[in-house]
Amino acid sequence: MALSKLQYFEEISLRLSEFTKALSHPARLEILETIAKRETCICSEIVNKLPLAQSTVSQHLKELKKYGLINSEADGSKSCYTINWKALESSFGMVQGFADKLKKLNGPGI
Repeated sequence: MALSKLQYFEEISLRLSEFTKALSHPARLEILETIAKRETCICSEIVNKLPLAQSTVSQHLKELKKYGLINSEADGSKSCYTINWKALESSFGMVQGFADKLKKLNGPGI
């Protein structure tokens, strides 16, 4: 069995990797757009906007929630989804910080 070597990487690299993985599918980006337009959404509203089955949309919502980019709140038998703006902005700040780090490593040519 292969052993994980993740413990050898910096925490920021691991967090950045998880964030980019959470956004790595176009459906997830469109789900975020749909929620942002409505401020709060239930799964069926998102399903109506995308060419995907309800179960597929639910899987994408699960991934976005796992990283903390969206919140869900029970409303009877439905879940209402909202964007976690603080987490989203923090994550994009992390991306900007990484880009700045790369520029510094590249030297004065930029």
